[in-house]
Amino acid sequence: MKVRELKIRKVVLNVDPKIVISEYKEHWALEYQSEKEKIIDALGSKIIGIEHFGSTSIKGMAAKPLIDIMLSVNELTGVETFIEPLAQIGYEYVPKLDFPTRWFFRKGLWRAGTHHLHVYQHNGVEWQQNLMFRNFMQSNLDAANEYMQLKKELSIKFSNDRVSYTEGKDKFIKSIIFEASKNN
Repeated sequence: MKVRELKIRKVVLNVDPKIVISEYKEHWALEYQSEKEKIIDALGSKIIGIEHFGSTSIKGMAAKPLIDIMLSVNELTGVETFIEPLAQIGYEYVPKLDFPTRWFFRKGLWRAGTHHLHVYQHNGVEWQQNLMFRNFMQSNLDAANEYMQLKKELSIKFSNDRVSYTEGKDKFIKSIIFEASKNN
Protein backbone atom coordinates (compact mmCIF):
# COMPACT_ATOMS: atom_id res chain seq x y z
CA MET A 1 0.00 0.00 0.00
CA LYS A 2 1.17 3.50 -0.74
CA VAL A 3 1.27 6.30 1.84
CA ARG A 4 -1.84 7.97 0.41
CA GLU A 5 -3.78 4.68 0.48
CA LEU A 6 -2.75 4.05 4.09
CA LYS A 7 -3.82 7.55 5.15
CA ILE A 8 -7.15 7.22 3.33
CA ARG A 9 -7.71 3.84 4.98
CA LYS A 10 -7.04 5.37 8.40
CA VAL A 11 -9.44 8.28 7.80
CA VAL A 12 -12.25 6.32 6.11
CA LEU A 13 -12.12 3.12 8.13
CA ASN A 14 -10.53 4.56 11.29
CA VAL A 15 -8.19 1.57 11.47
CA ASP A 16 -4.44 1.19 11.26
CA PRO A 17 -2.77 -1.47 9.15
CA LYS A 18 -2.62 -4.82 10.93
CA ILE A 19 -0.04 -5.03 13.72
CA VAL A 20 2.34 -7.87 12.93
CA ILE A 21 4.61 -9.35 15.58
CA SER A 22 7.47 -11.31 14.04
CA GLU A 23 9.69 -13.82 15.75
CA TYR A 24 13.18 -12.49 16.55
CA LYS A 25 15.42 -12.05 13.52
CA GLU A 26 19.21 -12.06 13.85
CA HIS A 27 19.48 -9.51 11.03
CA TRP A 28 17.82 -6.82 13.19
CA ALA A 29 21.12 -6.19 14.99
CA LEU A 30 22.96 -6.03 11.65
CA GLU A 31 20.32 -3.68 10.26
CA TYR A 32 20.84 -1.39 13.25
CA GLN A 33 24.63 -1.37 12.73
CA SER A 34 24.24 -0.51 9.07
CA GLU A 35 21.78 2.28 9.81
CA LYS A 36 23.94 3.59 12.65
CA GLU A 37 26.84 4.06 10.23
CA LYS A 38 24.61 5.97 7.77
CA ILE A 39 23.31 8.24 10.53
CA ILE A 40 26.79 8.96 11.87
CA ASP A 41 27.99 9.72 8.32
CA ALA A 42 25.04 12.11 7.87
CA LEU A 43 25.26 13.91 11.22
CA GLY A 44 28.82 13.40 12.43
CA SER A 45 29.82 15.22 15.59
CA LYS A 46 26.36 16.71 16.08
CA ILE A 47 25.38 13.58 18.02
CA ILE A 48 26.69 12.39 21.37
CA GLY A 49 25.24 8.90 21.52
CA ILE A 50 23.39 6.45 19.33
CA GLU A 51 21.64 3.33 20.61
CA HIS A 52 19.48 0.49 19.34
CA PHE A 53 16.48 0.19 21.64
CA GLY A 54 12.98 -1.21 21.55
CA SER A 55 12.06 -4.83 21.09
CA THR A 56 14.30 -5.50 18.09
CA SER A 57 17.29 -4.73 20.33
CA ILE A 58 16.43 -7.57 22.72
CA LYS A 59 17.83 -10.90 21.55
CA GLY A 60 15.08 -13.48 21.21
CA MET A 61 12.22 -10.94 21.52
CA ALA A 62 9.33 -11.16 19.08
CA ALA A 63 8.64 -7.68 17.76
CA LYS A 64 7.12 -5.51 15.11
CA PRO A 65 9.82 -5.62 12.41
CA LEU A 66 10.82 -2.01 12.98
CA ILE A 67 14.26 -0.85 14.09
CA ASP A 68 14.07 1.78 16.86
CA ILE A 69 17.15 3.98 17.12
CA MET A 70 17.75 6.83 19.51
CA LEU A 71 20.25 9.63 19.25
CA SER A 72 21.36 11.93 22.02
CA VAL A 73 22.42 15.53 21.63
CA ASN A 74 23.58 18.22 24.05
CA GLU A 75 20.52 20.37 23.39
CA LEU A 76 17.34 19.79 21.39
CA THR A 77 17.55 23.31 20.04
CA GLY A 78 19.24 22.98 16.69
CA VAL A 79 17.89 19.51 15.87
CA GLU A 80 15.97 21.11 13.00
CA THR A 81 19.34 21.13 11.19
CA PHE A 82 19.10 17.29 11.15
CA ILE A 83 16.02 17.30 8.90
CA GLU A 84 17.83 17.74 5.57
CA PRO A 85 20.81 15.39 6.15
CA LEU A 86 18.49 12.70 7.49
CA ALA A 87 16.14 13.18 4.52
CA GLN A 88 19.14 12.42 2.28
CA ILE A 89 19.30 8.92 3.82
CA GLY A 90 15.55 8.34 3.71
CA TYR A 91 14.24 9.74 7.01
CA GLU A 92 11.19 11.97 7.22
CA TYR A 93 10.72 14.34 10.14
CA VAL A 94 7.37 13.73 11.84
CA PRO A 95 6.36 16.50 14.25
CA LYS A 96 5.02 15.12 17.53
CA LEU A 97 3.76 18.16 19.41
CA ASP A 98 2.61 16.01 22.32
CA PHE A 99 6.27 14.96 22.88
CA PRO A 100 8.21 18.26 23.27
CA THR A 101 11.34 16.52 24.60
CA ARG A 102 11.78 14.30 21.54
CA TRP A 103 12.29 14.79 17.83
CA PHE A 104 10.96 11.91 15.73
CA PHE A 105 11.94 10.72 12.25
CA ARG A 106 10.55 7.80 10.25
CA LYS A 107 12.06 5.80 7.42
CA GLY A 108 9.60 3.93 5.24
CA LEU A 109 5.91 4.31 4.59
CA TRP A 110 3.42 5.79 7.07
CA ARG A 111 2.36 3.05 9.50
CA ALA A 112 4.62 0.66 7.60
CA GLY A 113 8.00 2.16 8.41
CA THR A 114 11.23 0.21 8.66
CA HIS A 115 13.06 2.49 11.12
CA HIS A 116 12.09 4.99 13.78
CA LEU A 117 14.67 7.51 14.90
CA HIS A 118 14.14 9.33 18.21
CA VAL A 119 16.33 12.27 19.21
CA TYR A 120 16.63 13.08 22.93
CA GLN A 121 18.74 15.30 25.10
CA HIS A 122 21.73 13.30 26.32
CA ASN A 123 21.10 11.79 29.76
CA GLY A 124 17.58 13.23 29.78
CA VAL A 125 14.81 11.26 31.46
CA GLU A 126 13.56 9.59 28.26
CA TRP A 127 17.08 8.64 27.17
CA GLN A 128 17.81 7.06 30.55
CA GLN A 129 14.45 5.28 30.81
CA ASN A 130 14.77 3.76 27.34
CA LEU A 131 18.23 2.44 28.19
CA MET A 132 17.09 1.12 31.57
CA PHE A 133 14.17 -0.74 29.97
CA ARG A 134 16.31 -2.23 27.20
CA ASN A 135 19.13 -3.26 29.52
CA PHE A 136 16.74 -4.79 32.07
CA MET A 137 14.94 -6.79 29.38
CA GLN A 138 18.23 -7.99 27.87
CA SER A 139 19.34 -9.39 31.23
CA ASN A 140 16.01 -10.70 32.61
CA LEU A 141 14.64 -13.56 30.52
CA ASP A 142 11.46 -13.99 32.60
CA ALA A 143 10.49 -10.33 32.21
CA ALA A 144 11.35 -10.44 28.50
CA ASN A 145 9.14 -13.50 28.00
CA GLU A 146 6.30 -11.86 29.92
CA TYR A 147 6.59 -8.74 27.77
CA MET A 148 6.72 -10.79 24.58
CA GLN A 149 3.54 -12.63 25.59
CA LEU A 150 1.81 -9.34 26.42
CA LYS A 151 2.73 -7.90 23.02
CA LYS A 152 1.40 -10.96 21.21
CA GLU A 153 -1.88 -10.79 23.14
CA LEU A 154 -2.25 -7.07 22.51
CA SER A 155 -1.49 -7.49 18.79
CA ILE A 156 -4.44 -9.88 18.57
CA LYS A 157 -6.79 -7.82 20.74
CA PHE A 158 -5.90 -4.51 19.02
CA SER A 159 -4.80 -5.84 15.63
CA ASN A 160 -5.67 -2.60 13.79
CA ASP A 161 -5.35 -0.08 16.63
CA ARG A 162 -1.76 1.02 17.29
CA VAL A 163 -2.76 3.54 19.95
CA SER A 164 -4.54 0.92 22.08
CA TYR A 165 -1.74 -1.58 21.45
CA THR A 166 0.83 0.94 22.68
CA GLU A 167 -1.28 2.02 25.64
CA GLY A 168 -1.71 -1.65 26.59
CA LYS A 169 2.06 -1.98 27.04
CA ASP A 170 2.42 1.19 29.11
CA LYS A 171 1.79 -0.21 32.60
CA PHE A 172 4.21 -3.09 32.04
CA ILE A 173 6.92 -0.80 30.66
CA LYS A 174 6.57 1.60 33.59
CA SER A 175 6.83 -1.28 36.07
CA ILE A 176 10.06 -2.49 34.43
CA ILE A 177 11.54 1.03 34.44
CA PHE A 178 10.64 1.34 38.14
CA GLU A 179 12.25 -2.03 38.88
CA ALA A 180 15.34 -1.16 36.84
CA SER A 181 15.70 2.24 38.52
CA LYS A 182 16.02 0.54 41.91
CA ASN A 183 19.24 -1.04 40.66
CA ASN A 184 20.74 2.23 39.35
